[in-house]
Amino acid sequence: MRTLSTDILVVGGGTGGTTAAIQAARRGLQTGIRVILVSEYTWLGGMLTAAGVSAPDGNEVLALQTGMWGQFLRTIQHRQFGGVDHGWVSCFTYDPRLGAEVFAEWANALPNLQWVSGQRPVAVEQEGDRLTAVIFEDIRIQAQIILDGTELGDVLALGDVPHRWGWDDIGENGRENTDNPEPSAPQQINTLTQTYPVQLPTWVVVMQDFGEDGVAPEIAAVPKDATADFSGAWEGYGPEQFLNYGRLPGDRFMINWPQQGNDYGKDLNRLVQSEQARWEWLQEARCHTQAFARHIQTHLGRRYGLAPDIFPEEPRSLGGGAYALHPYYRESRRLQGLVTVQEQDILPQADGCVVLLPVNEAGEMEAIAIGNYANDHHYPAPESQLLTLAPKSMRWGGRYTGTPFALPYRCLIPKTIDGLLVCEKNISVSHIANGATRLQPTVMNLGQAAGMAAALCVEQGAQPRVLAVRQLQEALLTDAAAPAAVIPLLNLSPHHPHWFRWQQYYLDHPEHVPPSGNVPNLEATIDSQSLLNQPVNQPVNQSVSQPGIGEKASSPSKPGSQRSQRSCAQPFTGVFHRIGTQCYRLERSPTEQTIQDSWPLESIQQHDQIPLITLNPDVNQILAQYPTASSICVMGYWNLSGPWIRVEHVIMPR
Repeated sequence: MRTLSTDILVVGGGTGGTTAAIQAARRGLQTGIRVILVSEYTWLGGMLTAAGVSAPDGNEVLALQTGMWGQFLRTIQHRQFGGVDHGWVSCFTYDPRLGAEVFAEWANALPNLQWVSGQRPVAVEQEGDRLTAVIFEDIRIQAQIILDGTELGDVLALGDVPHRWGWDDIGENGRENTDNPEPSAPQQINTLTQTYPVQLPTWVVVMQDFGEDGVAPEIAAVPKDATADFSGAWEGYGPEQFLNYGRLPGDRFMINWPQQGNDYGKDLNRLVQSEQARWEWLQEARCHTQAFARHIQTHLGRRYGLAPDIFPEEPRSLGGGAYALHPYYRESRRLQGLVTVQEQDILPQADGCVVLLPVNEAGEMEAIAIGNYANDHHYPAPESQLLTLAPKSMRWGGRYTGTPFALPYRCLIPKTIDGLLVCEKNISVSHIANGATRLQPTVMNLGQAAGMAAALCVEQGAQPRVLAVRQLQEALLTDAAAPAAVIPLLNLSPHHPHWFRWQQYYLDHPEHVPPSGNVPNLEATIDSQSLLNQPVNQPVNQSVSQPGIGEKASSPSKPGSQRSQRSCAQPFTGVFHRIGTQCYRLERSPTEQTIQDSWPLESIQQHDQIPLITLNPDVNQILAQYPTASSICVMGYWNLSGPWIRVEHVIMPR
């Protein structure tokens, strides 16, 4: 077995591991820091790519699109033919192959980053209380700092690093620690806590619409008849809305459906018992998803089948083709860190829209990553009804989103072990709070922070626990490639000219962060102001990008099929209606159409009023104050699945 030596070793090529390795290497370009990233598969990106969840949730508001998450999103938006407005579960859906391509390009562009694929960790080495090396199937790698970016926290288990799995602190006699109870945590063991130690994973499959006259290849049956498991899968939605949940470009559908769908949770403890037990669970989960895909085809028709050639064929994977390379794991082994994020740390202040920022014993504000997703837990009915989560959602930009929160640096650091950081869903977090911290953009932010911390530790010859958090925050805010916010603010977009100044101000004065999440008296951006002053008949760029990976130049226009869209914003003119707080509609006005108005599209004409949503804080402020029942022209993107128009700009009449 050959041995390699490096400064930083990242184990696992998932969402957080990939981001951590790239950030550490970017930081180390000028200082000679060497990074090795070891992944199990030939795709980097984890949840966002190899697990097939190319409809990410959370941090969709423009002010939260910072760091490498924002960089990734902008790259996808720029490259993907037809844009990203396809499904209704997310404001951004994309071909997972494109996501994998982006991550591979970023990694391969860094000469100080060595990427080794096709390897899993099998053992670790320690010197006292410090991890020093990881042994893989064919290679041994020594490092100053090791990061666990595996999907299930495998390095924690191999190193016997104190960690948790499952529900927290529930003994036979109820809660063991009730000094600061989480509002939503069950107080006693019940059927839910006994049957489902962690949230259900999902093995994603991508299906294809072959057209009204098309006949897809038949999806093979699996040995176990699972028809009863899927009864009522799209009840309350209907087939078209069900399919459009995770619609991707090119008439494809990401099937990641929780209601009588392909979530799979039988004997979940097998995932951490042994390699053989995990393999048996994986086989069952993969068959369960195949059975669901066959159920869809059987009930909705042979126009729907498996999408070919989405995922690569890999020797160690049960996926490939239409099936993701590995399951979408929502929960992992969770580190016992210097601090544990609890539900209270992700819930908004009373009468506010953001949480209190984390402050350590020295009075330092220690936020290093931001998220905002609602606290979302996946369990099957009826057991899911045993858990009622405290509300964490709010209306913003014409739709519901989650209240922003910030995560502390110390949740990445083990209590007792040096030489190690975590950078995935395996952070020090409670089972309840994991429902909000597990989402893809938040994990990207955590990975970026962990990678930056590792690089700073190597530069200073220090252990993670002694690294000054302010140094880490400043490094994230000033990163040359992807500056990352550490203070969650709803009206401060990353391209605002005073973005850094306000981030730094609130670092110095965390007590001044407004509960509303809005910087007071913040002027709009220069770009937004110039666009707002455009006349109604301002010409619009009508260029159309070329088809990208696996994309077709046109799409069928039959029911259940969304037309290919232009990748630039289009004008929509009509009568604006405000239906309550943060609820906007646009009524088509045939007598008021600009020269290049997009209203004539047949798919839009069938709607009398279209919801308006926005991710832009400047636009949100305008819509919140715009006089109702007045004429308006907006620039935006039409999403048939929503259905809604995602507004980028409001063109004010002169």
